[in-house]
Amino acid sequence: MLRLALRNIFRHKTRTAMTLAAIAFGVIALVLSGGFIQDIYVQLGEAIIHSQSGHVQVAKSGYFSFGSRSPEKYLLTDPEAEKARVAALPEVADAMARLSFAGLINNGRTDLPIIGEGVEPAAETRLGTYLHIRAGRALEASDQYGILVGDGLAKSLQLRPGERVNIVLSTPDGAMNALDFEVVGVFQSFSKEYDARAVRIPLAAAQELLNTKGANVVVVSLHRTRDTAAVTANLAAAGKPAGLEVRAWTVLNDFYENTVALYERQFGALQLIILAMVLLSVINSVNMSVTERTGEFGTLRALGNRGRQVIGIVVLENLLLGVIGALAGAFAGVMLAAAISAIGIPMPPPPNSNLGYVARIRVVPSIVGASIVVGVVATVLAALLPAWRASRIPVVDALRQNV
Repeated sequence: MLRLALRNIFRHKTRTAMTLAAIAFGVIALVLSGGFIQDIYVQLGEAIIHSQSGHVQVAKSGYFSFGSRSPEKYLLTDPEAEKARVAALPEVADAMARLSFAGLINNGRTDLPIIGEGVEPAAETRLGTYLHIRAGRALEASDQYGILVGDGLAKSLQLRPGERVNIVLSTPDGAMNALDFEVVGVFQSFSKEYDARAVRIPLAAAQELLNTKGANVVVVSLHRTRDTAAVTANLAAAGKPAGLEVRAWTVLNDFYENTVALYERQFGALQLIILAMVLLSVINSVNMSVTERTGEFGTLRALGNRGRQVIGIVVLENLLLGVIGALAGAFAGVMLAAAISAIGIPMPPPPNSNLGYVARIRVVPSIVGASIVVGVVATVLAALLPAWRASRIPVVDALRQNV
């Protein structure tokens, strides 16, 4: 039957070529679209990690739920000890303390409310590879009273590197405190909303402003993003007795998971559409082939073959077509993905962002495998109804087609 199926496939070379092209085109479309969506996941995730949240954050219990309103109530009294504990894990590349605050910034002309972070400049520079410095430079360890301001905030206050600003805030004790800073740079992250209000100053300066030696969170940077779940579970188990809670970057940025869910639904719909397109393209070819071979099927049944064997031949032919077309499409899709990725696809800024990026097509084995399955399944499904009809034609009526 296999030899017979192969001979029948290549009986009409033009029709076979058109069928294979339809299958291959569908598989190519799935490989490229799936790889493009995977690249969005990766680039969005890395932008979040390396411009704001890091891979994992460790804080006092309750901080992630209520700390945005009263960060001073959730301080790690010994952040250095926590950093040392976290940094001992082999998956960890860096651990750094941050101290959050809210207050007013004044440039001598106007005041604006801000959200700020006291950071460790050297470690934050290593983490913040997606933080774009629009003007000036990044914070350095020698900047005792230097400040980085978000791009939107800098535009609102018309700030440039070298200018002086004043930050006023309320300490945990209820007193007012103020410090003078020099703008060393203007940064831009992936979030326009964040850049419109955010500032970063050295951790020591933030502690001086708030009159504390503590920090709110220890931010963890990993060697590999895929280790996030394992490290989060490890740190959570170790930190629970000490009254600490641990959050992975996906939990800290829930809009990322919402974005992934949205694109997965879209890709699922695209898979169904392409399956239907391949099905409709192939079923026409199968109908023509089965109609032309009605006499042949009558002869087979007259020689003692059953109807299910006729169905088996037609299905086997289409299975071979599906496998050949899907494998050819997968190979072409991988080659196209590599070529497109080498050039890159310039993309405009996503919603709520000022920064565009260069997209690529990632070759993901699971997506390539699923695309092959879709191509094969669609081709086999296209054969079932015509094969069943051919098997139901009375032998006498089928043999008349030979005359």
